[in-house]
This record gives sequence, C-alpha cells and structure tokens, in this order.
Amino acid sequence: MINPGTYNITAYQGANWDRTFTITQGGTALNLTGYTSAMQVREAADSTATLLSLNTNGSGIVLGGTAGTIAVAVTSTQSAAIPAGSFAYDLEITSSGGEVTRLLQGSFNVQGNVTR
Repeated sequence: MINPGTYNITAYQGANWDRTFTITQGGTALNLTGYTSAMQVREAADSTATLLSLNTNGSGIVLGGTAGTIAVAVTSTQSAAIPAGSFAYDLEITSSGGEVTRLLQGSFNVQGNVTR
C-alpha cells in the first residue's frame, strides 16, 4: 500500500500544464505495466460536477511502464474551460486486478487568464 502524497498544482487558465511523476516504492520504480490511471478536478472533494477529467484512455495521462512514470498533461483548451480559483484533485492508478491506489492529492489552483 502506498500512502498518497500531497502535491499542490498551480495551472494558468488558457495555458498548457504538464508534469511527469516517478512513482517509487522502497527506492525502486513501481512497474506500472498493465495499470490505468485517472485524475479529476472538482470544486471540492464532495462535489458532483467535474471540472477536469484525465485518464490513460487517450485523455492526458501516459504511464511509463517499468520506469514508473506518470506523465500528466492539461491542454490550453482544457485549462481555459476551468474558472479561476482553488479546487481539489486526486490522481489514482488501477491495477489490472482492479485495485485502486490514490497516489497524489491536493489543491488545483487556476490563475485567471488576462490575455485572451
């Protein structure tokens, strides 16, 4: 079991945002072969509406297999659709056996766009 880390994100409305995370366990990269991943941003953890939804099914998340990497990318079009403010997110992986592990959680802060 991995305890989720806290990583607060600042994204800029109307701009691309991307990060690559390396997941390790005991100092060794976790083999993510066969896993899927998803990340959602909501106004608050208990909100029903989703402001942003990314996954490994062609929508913003790419897993790096034996390297243990998770590349997350938000396009400028996606960030433009999110209002300025502070929101909640988490990033999870799911094994081929269906076990879900939350890797990261925190605030997803969007700075408003002035130039349009």
